[in-house]
Amino acid sequence: MSEVHGYTDVEKQRVLLNDHQERHFMSSDVVRDVIIGVSDGLTVPFALAAGLSGADVPSSIILVAGIAEVAAGSISMGLGGYLAAKSEADHYERELKREQQEIITVPDIEAAEVADILAQYGAEPHEYGPVVSALQRNPRAWVDFMMKYKRKHFTSLHAFFLSFYLLSYTATVGWPLASDGS
Repeated sequence: MSEVHGYTDVEKQRVLLNDHQERHFMSSDVVRDVIIGVSDGLTVPFALAAGLSGADVPSSIILVAGIAEVAAGSISMGLGGYLAAKSEADHYERELKREQQEIITVPDIEAAEVADILAQYGAEPHEYGPVVSALQRNPRAWVDFMMKYKRKHFTSLHAFFLSFYLLSYTATVGWPLASDGS
């Protein structure tokens, strides 16, 4: 190992990492939630007002319907965000327990998965071994690695689009069918 100003390269990296502080505005989850809320908050009331205007409904009815939509939409978005975060945390815990079990019961398969992940990032086969060995010596780091890089995520675009479309379409089409037909 080479020395620079009395530090080895590894020691220098550790000192730099310890001195480095990330200063982020807010977490990406908060930014995502705000964007979804703004998008929904602008789109749905506008669509409601446009639809009611096209039906030649008085402005006072459009205003009342818009206020009702804002109240219902706010409650819905808040509860939806809470339930989504809770479900995500529950899912993470289940996945964490599964990964902890797998590094014990099927370590060779997990090691092969590490190699596959590293290959996706451009690592060469001769470079996998040392990384896999280092992770195997530290089960906590191994599980952490697997949780960060192995977990499969259902695409948010598809999840939001399909769930919103199916439920809002059902509610929209179902309303006249459930009412007296007028």
